[in-house]
Amino acid sequence: MDKKDLNILALLQRRGRMTMAELASGMNMSDTPCLRRVKKLEQDKVITGYSAQLDPQKLGLNVIVYAFIRLTENSDTSAELFERAMDGLEQVMECSVITGAHDYLLKIVARDLLDYESFVKKSLGSLKCIAGIESTVVLKQTFSRTALPLEI
Repeated sequence: MDKKDLNILALLQRRGRMTMAELASGMNMSDTPCLRRVKKLEQDKVITGYSAQLDPQKLGLNVIVYAFIRLTENSDTSAELFERAMDGLEQVMECSVITGAHDYLLKIVARDLLDYESFVKKSLGSLKCIAGIESTVVLKQTFSRTALPLEI
């Protein structure tokens, strides 16, 4: 990956809906070589997809919770069961394996605290592989980035 690829990625991170002509113009390239580079970045899974960024509050999702999860046992079976279950829950925005006293960290969105309580009891509470859940409610999110830092 060279400097041109990194510049293409930087432009697409800021404005993923730009046309190939706009991207090529921003790169001082013609359309065909620019398209070739983008296709290669997609094939190499550097670019994993394109999506719209939505405001959760405007969609009624007013609560962000980070939940620390401890599994009943550290086994491949429990981990696979848990991860598969989390992948199927739309409220779970992120699922990370962590070190320390807990096994996983989840980022969860909910309409309100009652909605989160219901989610914990009905979705997480039904999983026998979970030994404990500790929740931290976000009072105010000062910012959230989606663009990765690229050294250009």
